[in-house]
Amino acid sequence: MGMRRLAKSLAKAFRAGRVPPVAVVVSRYNASVTDRLLDGAMLEFASRSGRDRDLLVIDSPGRFELPALALAAARTESFAGVVALGCIIKGETIHDRVLADAIAKALLDVTIATGVPVAFGVLTVDTPSQAEARAGGKHGNKGQEAMSALLDTIGAMTALALGRQSAETVPGNQTSSKPDKTLSKKRAPVRAKAVTGKT
Repeated sequence: MGMRRLAKSLAKAFRAGRVPPVAVVVSRYNASVTDRLLDGAMLEFASRSGRDRDLLVIDSPGRFELPALALAAARTESFAGVVALGCIIKGETIHDRVLADAIAKALLDVTIATGVPVAFGVLTVDTPSQAEARAGGKHGNKGQEAMSALLDTIGAMTALALGRQSAETVPGNQTSSKPDKTLSKKRAPVRAKAVTGKT
């Protein structure tokens, strides 16, 4: 699908008062934290008039696999953007830094290679308490912030492709007022199921 054709499709979704389809790739490692990041991302999507059927959640077995799954989602041409969620907590070695740097670079490469924006919602913290504070605690919810950033980016890219001066001219592209720390109701997005070969 050409960029301008895609932009027109996205603009049509905005005019209908909804956001376009988005994929969320979430690591199951440190799930007690990433589940809350996912809750925040889902809440933000819903607050921007997103529909359950337009949000696909893809479980990643770990953090290192996030870029591969984000790339696979971007290449389907079914999603206007991807949010990557994960949590890396510092250990006794530099493994966390190596992992964080590799993931950040690889996720950026997905955007550059495909033109599909990928939002970085991977926590890189020193302690579990720091992670909890950023997953719905006193420092907000970084999953919610990542989704907000993604939707704003999609709006800006749509405006650029249509030759408009700002994303504000794309109908329905309004940022929610302030990240909410609570989930008003449990959402039920489509969840991707892995093909394992088991019967």
